[in-house]
Amino acid sequence: MTDEKKDRDSMHDNKGSINDCVQRHSPSENTTPGEQSRDDDRDRAGTATPGEEPWVATQRPAVPEINIDEEAEMRVVKGLLGHGDWASLREHMVNWPIAEIADFLSELDKPERVLLFRVLPRDVAAEVFSYFEAFEQDELLRELTDEETRHIMSDLAPDDRTELLEELPAQITTRLFDLLRPEDLKEARWLLGYPEKSIGRLMTPDYVAVLPDWTVERALVHVRNRGKDSETVNMVYVKDSQGMLLGAVSLRQLVLDDPSTAVKDIMRTSTVSVRAFDDRIRATELMERYGLWVLPVIDSQGALIGIVTGDDVFEVAREETTEDFHKGAGVAPIKVSLNDASPFLLYRNRIVWLMALVVVYLFSGRIMASFEETIATAVSLVFFLPLIIDCAGNAGSQSAVLMVRAIGVGDVTAADWVEVFAKELGVSVILGAIMGLTVSLVGAVSVGPDIGVVVGLTMLITVVATCLLGAMIPFVLNKLGWDPASASSPLVTSIADIFGVLIYFFTAKWYLGI
Repeated sequence: MTDEKKDRDSMHDNKGSINDCVQRHSPSENTTPGEQSRDDDRDRAGTATPGEEPWVATQRPAVPEINIDEEAEMRVVKGLLGHGDWASLREHMVNWPIAEIADFLSELDKPERVLLFRVLPRDVAAEVFSYFEAFEQDELLRELTDEETRHIMSDLAPDDRTELLEELPAQITTRLFDLLRPEDLKEARWLLGYPEKSIGRLMTPDYVAVLPDWTVERALVHVRNRGKDSETVNMVYVKDSQGMLLGAVSLRQLVLDDPSTAVKDIMRTSTVSVRAFDDRIRATELMERYGLWVLPVIDSQGALIGIVTGDDVFEVAREETTEDFHKGAGVAPIKVSLNDASPFLLYRNRIVWLMALVVVYLFSGRIMASFEETIATAVSLVFFLPLIIDCAGNAGSQSAVLMVRAIGVGDVTAADWVEVFAKELGVSVILGAIMGLTVSLVGAVSVGPDIGVVVGLTMLITVVATCLLGAMIPFVLNKLGWDPASASSPLVTSIADIFGVLIYFFTAKWYLGI
């Protein structure tokens, strides 16, 4: 990604800064990428080796607030479009932040969007294109000529190009492959060869490399000469002649140190890195832990093959969080915004769990029917059934959500299940006792002491059971390789319904002697 995309409030006219430097690599080349932390004065990168502190970012620059009067700008742009004043349109738009241009174009009708997109300079158009949703990119590509599409694909950053190719329909992807330059096609196929949710899919193979024996002066000359297209040079990585990652040196150090100093004398050797086949969540965890904006990507031998940037990783984190929210509500993940989702897509992604819950409720009803004699003897038992199963379901959902989040952020692992079980048992007993005592008093006063005991005892047992299930199911799903988020509300409340009915009527039958 580019600097404009890293900081969505930065203006387009900064694209000629030193942060735009890079060295282009193919999969077979052994050169080392440079890296940019978000703050060129204070960012650091590193993991701690024994006896050495990690080198991490400690400061973030202030982000300027940019406000655009969309209605006024819409009127201006539509007026210029109506008069065909393409030069004024270009001049008017190019100074906007890239993200604002993308959002603005998304609000236009399709013909106007295509016209305005064609007005933009090539480099700006590629940046804007990378911000569009997949379906918007698909629509736009269908309207552009092959030559226009070729320019867009050529100007896209490798990681943006990979994301585009994996999201678009197969027919469009085939067309795009035919339009790519041979070197870009080789690069795209290489990146697409990594597993779908791996870091390899996120990384860009464009970077700047320096060698440890180079002087600071030579390293700076190399950055200037080879860094025309890079998005990251504030942290420069150091590699040996075989391409192995050795360490990192900040651009600040290179600028301020003596020109005759060797790079190896000022570089840090403890460097945070990720492997190309690692899950992309690994990059999110490391960036969050060490406060980094860029991570180097290495292969299985330790050779530097690319970098992954914060904008991609944070987008992944947002997608994962959204996916967990959807799964927690029993909704299949929706990969487009709610405004852009079709009614059929919403129906398809919601119907499965709803139908599953219908089956569960039918099963619960069948269980209740089997206790018809017990209900006929003490009809008042039915009054408290919804209260018990709802409270138990809510308590179990709380446990599940807490555990899903703890597993997701790495607070607990499978090895911690005994400790988690013991802690949840203690907490659930206290919760169940308080809730049971409350409903027991209500039952005793409103119906009678026997019903009060049954209701209170059932509440205690059901809350404890559903809380323990809510805490343990995520561990089981995680062990099976499934997403623990699936263990949230719908699954736990469904189990609570069945458990609640069974425990309630068995308790009533036993205690009341029916």
